[in-house]
Order: sequence, then structure tokens, then C-alpha cells
Amino acid sequence: MMSDPANGKPHIPVLIRPLIAAVSPVSGGWLDGTFGAGGYTRELLAAGADQVIGVDRDPLAFELAADWAGAYGDRIKMQLGTFSKLDEYASDLDGVVLDLGVSSMQLDLAERGFSFMRDGPLDMRMSQDGPSAADLCNTADEAELADIIYLYGEERASRRIARAIVAARPLTSTLQLAKVVEGCLPRAKPNQSHPATRTFQALRIAVNNEYGELAEGLMAAERALKPGGQLAVVTFHSVEDRMVKRFLQARSGNTANANRYAPETAQITPAFRIEKRKAIGPDAQELEENPRSRSAKLRVAIRTDAPAQDIDPADLGMPMKKQRGGR
Repeated sequence: MMSDPANGKPHIPVLIRPLIAAVSPVSGGWLDGTFGAGGYTRELLAAGADQVIGVDRDPLAFELAADWAGAYGDRIKMQLGTFSKLDEYASDLDGVVLDLGVSSMQLDLAERGFSFMRDGPLDMRMSQDGPSAADLCNTADEAELADIIYLYGEERASRRIARAIVAARPLTSTLQLAKVVEGCLPRAKPNQSHPATRTFQALRIAVNNEYGELAEGLMAAERALKPGGQLAVVTFHSVEDRMVKRFLQARSGNTANANRYAPETAQITPAFRIEKRKAIGPDAQELEENPRSRSAKLRVAIRTDAPAQDIDPADLGMPMKKQRGGR
């Protein structure tokens, strides 16, 4: 077990044991589209990968990896960028791994502004450039904020929270925003998540265009994988998992007609084969070792030799703005 270079605590890659078991035997060239603290990359190399290309949009990930990555020589290649463009970085891959959401490295650094438990600037930018969460909170109108919080955070009190955010402007710190959200919601009961969890998730997703990146990244992985190559995706909430599930269903030819009277959809040549249709979750040991894994789900699919095709992101259940909701 390695330490997280951001805080010195043990870093445990989520669902790494079932992931390695699902994709074994591991060999050839792999791409880790969410390099973070390097946990998946190191485990893939230990399992038998010849080389892993580690992709991350956060320059800090590679700065922190400098202390240990050199020991692997050319078995690790680091690529600054987004996994939505992974097919520009590599082709004929034996495997692609995506661990979605914010990394523990980012979450544990207060100055990055991802956590409602630590005071820091209201930032949330994974790439450290572009508009921040503070920019969004302080410039978006109330209706847009309500849409974001409802659609991306699945927060039922989105309108109330958006109204409070606008009234509290300017917002500059994480604890300032967390306090505003807490004032809109009942006090959390024991074992319930913090009241600001969904709002912080929603703003982070919006700031980093995470759903758009996911849709494009799944299609890029399809283009980059060789026949027999494996795609493994770890998600952390229902919208991400729904998008991955629908993508794999659509590209494996397992999409059923919702209406038996509607015309049948055109049959496609499956680009993926799914051997285990149910998502894999954490076992009791992992839940005890790593509480952050409690909502994680792993889905794995195997690339066929069918030509790659793009898919409309709307067909993946990606939330679209201009859908009013919340209270």
C-alpha cells in the first residue's frame, strides 16, 4: 500500500482488487485516464502491464509523481491532458481504466477548493485553469445555478439553495458556501452525508464539464482499444454509472426498445462484449479500509473488432440544462 503524496496518508485505489481480478491477465499497453496519485497505474504495472500511459488534466499529479515514477523507466509515460482525448495519445491499447470524480489527492488539499470540510478558496478546477466555482457562483443567474444543482447534484432543494447563493454573493471560500447551503437544509442525522455534499458535487461537475468529458472519453476509449482490449470504469454516483451503463448497452447491442409499438432500432455490430452485466461494488473489507468506496461501482467490457462509432451524449442519459426542478 502506498502513501498519498498530498497528505502522507495511505492511498487505496478504489475497487482495485476486483478491477485487477476482472481484467486479468494484464499485459501489453494500458492507459490510465485519471492518473491522480498513480494508484491504478502502479497496480496495473504490478499485475503485468508492459507500459501504462497516465493521463491527467491536473499538472500537480505529475509533479507529485516525480519522486517515484522514474523507478519504472519507460514503463510509465505521463500525459498532461483530458481523457476525452485519450485516442490522440495512444492507439491499439490492451486496456483503458477510468476512475471518475475527484481524486483523493485533490480532495485532501484545502487550497484546491473541493472539500466542504476544509476552508480554502472556492476553486474546484481540476486543470487549475479556466473559470472557477467562485466565478460560477458569483456570476450565474439564479435559474442557471438551480439547474446545475438539481441536474448535476440531484439536489431537491436546488432552487432554495440557488436563491441563497445569489443573496450571499460574493462567495470566495469553501466553508462560506458550505454554511450557505447548510442554512437551507435540515441538520444532517447521524450517518447521513453533509448537507452541502450534493451542491459541491454539482458545482465541481459543472466547472470541469465532467459529464461531457465522460461521454467523449467513452467514445475515445472505443476508438483507442484493440480487439480484445478491455475498458474498466469506476463511477461514484448514479448519473455517472447510468451513462457508462447506457453506453455499454448501446455499443454491445443490448439496448431494448422501450415501446413495443415503436419501430425497432437498427441493429449494430457490437463494439463491446459484456461478460458481467451487474456492476461490481466494494466488499466489506474495502468498505472498512476505504469509506470513500461506499458508492463506487465498477463496469468492465471487452472490445470487439467492430468499427468504432460515435453516440449522441443525450442517449447516455447525460443531464441537460434548461430542465427546471427542485424546490
